[in-house]
Amino acid sequence: MAEALIRVAGRRGLHAVGMRDVAAEAGVSLRLVQYYFETKEKLLFYGLQHLTDRFTARVAARLRAAGTDPGPRATTEALLLASLPTDEEGRTFHLLYTSYSILSVTDETLAAQPFIDKPDAAENALTGLLEQAQASGLADPGIAARMEAISLLAMTATMGTSILVGQRGPESALAVLHHHLDRIFLTAEASVRSADVG
Repeated sequence: MAEALIRVAGRRGLHAVGMRDVAAEAGVSLRLVQYYFETKEKLLFYGLQHLTDRFTARVAARLRAAGTDPGPRATTEALLLASLPTDEEGRTFHLLYTSYSILSVTDETLAAQPFIDKPDAAENALTGLLEQAQASGLADPGIAARMEAISLLAMTATMGTSILVGQRGPESALAVLHHHLDRIFLTAEASVRSADVG
C-alpha cells in the first residue's frame, strides 16, 4: 500500500491523494486501507517512512556502485546525488519529500508527528565524512565541516527543486555540485602537499 501511495502521489501530487486512490492503485478494498491506517494522515506518515527507507536503499546502491572503498568524496557525492531528481526514482523522492515537508507545516495532524525520526542524520553523516577527509589530508583543512555539510545539503535540495520546475537540467546541477566538491576536496597533488606540510 505504501508503494501504491508513492506511485499515485508521484503522478498526481501528495495533496490530491486519498485512501480510495491508494486502494484502487494497490488493488485492494478501501475498507482494508482504512483498517490498517484509520486516517489519511496515518497513511501519509507511513508513506513517508517507506519513502525514507527507499532513499536509504538508493544511497546504499550508489555506494556499492562506487566500489569497495569509495572514500569520503565518492561517499559524499553518492549521498548528495541520491536526492537529486536526475531519474524517475529521484524525481519521485524529491517531489514527495518536499510535499511532505510543506504538509507537515500546514497540516495540524501531520505537524503533531515527528516529520522524520532523525532530522539531523544526513547533516551529521556529511559532517563526519568531511572531517574524515580533513583528517586524511583529502579535504581543505581550513573549512568548517558542519557549515559545509549544511550548505551542501541546502544547495542540493534547492537544485533538486530547480530541476523539477525546469529551471535547470540535471547536467547543470551536477556541474554545480562538482564545482563545490572540487572546492572542498583536494586533488591528489594538493593532498600530497597538504600531508607534507602537516
